[in-house]
Amino acid sequence: MILAPEPGRLCLCVPKALSKTPATATAKPKLVQRSRGRTPRPQASAQLPRGLATIEGDFISYIRLECGLAPASIAAYRRDLRDLLADAAQAGVTDLAGLTHQILAAHVAELRSTRGMEPSSVSRHLATIKVFFRWALARELIEKNPADMLDQPHRWKNLPDVLSPRQMKTLLAAPAQPEEKVSARKGSRGALKADVPIHLRDVALLELMYASGLRASEIARLELNDIIEPKGIAPVIRVFGKGSKHRMVPVHQTARDAIREYLRSCRPMLVRPTVRDHQKVFLSHTGKPLERVALWQIVKRRSKEAGLSNVHPHTLRHSFATHLLIGGADLRVVQELLGHADIATTEIYTHVDKSRLRQVHKKHHPRG
Repeated sequence: MILAPEPGRLCLCVPKALSKTPATATAKPKLVQRSRGRTPRPQASAQLPRGLATIEGDFISYIRLECGLAPASIAAYRRDLRDLLADAAQAGVTDLAGLTHQILAAHVAELRSTRGMEPSSVSRHLATIKVFFRWALARELIEKNPADMLDQPHRWKNLPDVLSPRQMKTLLAAPAQPEEKVSARKGSRGALKADVPIHLRDVALLELMYASGLRASEIARLELNDIIEPKGIAPVIRVFGKGSKHRMVPVHQTARDAIREYLRSCRPMLVRPTVRDHQKVFLSHTGKPLERVALWQIVKRRSKEAGLSNVHPHTLRHSFATHLLIGGADLRVVQELLGHADIATTEIYTHVDKSRLRQVHKKHHPRG
C-alpha cells in the first residue's frame, strides 16, 4: 500500500499543539538556534549517526521503488527528512526511538519561528514527517507513532500572483526583438553565434506558458513528438504532469505560430553534434535541454525588460487560469487544463476574480 502523498500537493498549517508542551514533558527539547532568512542546507547523511543514516536510506528507497514517486517528490522528501534527522542528531538523538513527539513539535515550530520559513514550506515538512513515521510504524521500527499527536493538516488559502491582461501583453512583447547582448557573451563555454535568433525561443516559451498553463517542469520535459497538429483542428500539447499523469492541452494560433518559428529558425542553430538534446523542444545556448532554473531565469529577465517585478513561471500559470475564468470558462475545464487532481486546488482562482463574481451575482440574482 502506498503511504506517501506528494509533498507539493499537501498544504498543511503549523499544528496548534506544537505551541504547547504536553504535561508529560519535563522540558522543551533544545534545538540549535539558526539565523533567520534563507533556510540552511541540511547536513549530509554521513554526518548523521549510523542508525539514522541507514533509516533515511531505507525510506528513500521505499518511496522510490515501492511508491514510484517522481524525482522532484523524492528530492523534497529527502531534504525535509534530512533536515529533521540533522536537527535530531544535534539534539543528541542517536536512534529512531529518540524521536519523541516533543522533538518533532519543537522541530516544526522552530522551522517557522527561528528559520523564518514560509507556511507552505513548514507544511511540506510536516507532511514528510507524517509519511515517514507511518512507514516506520508499518516496518515495526517503532512501537508508537509520535507524529500522530500532531494536528491534522489544513489548507492555506493564499491567493496567487496574477498579471492583468495588459501586463501579460507587455510581457509577451518583451522578447520580440533580437537581443544583441546574448551573442556577446565572451568567455562563456559554448557561447552563442552572433546570428542565433535566441529571442524566438523566449517568445515561444512565454507564449506557450500563457497559452497552456503548463508548469515549468512540464515545459522542460516537453519533447518534439508531444506537439500534435491534427489536420483541420487546433494543435494540442501532450503533457506529462504530476503523478505520472498525461493530459492534452490545446494551443491557440499565436502560440502555435511562435513555436513553429522557433523550431524553424532557432532550434536547429542551437543543436550541437556533440551534445544530446534528448529531442526536447526547448534548448539552452549550449544545446542541452533547457532546465527549470534556466527557464525561471528567462522569465525573470524578460519580465524585468517589460518593467514588471516578482514574475516567475508559475505567475503565467496563475494568469492563464484566472483569465480563462474571467472569460467565462467552466471551473472543471480549467481543472482539466491545469492537471489538478482535486478541484479544490482550482477553486482558489475563483477568489482572485472578484469582478466576475459581482457581475454574475448582478446578472442572475432575482434582486439584481
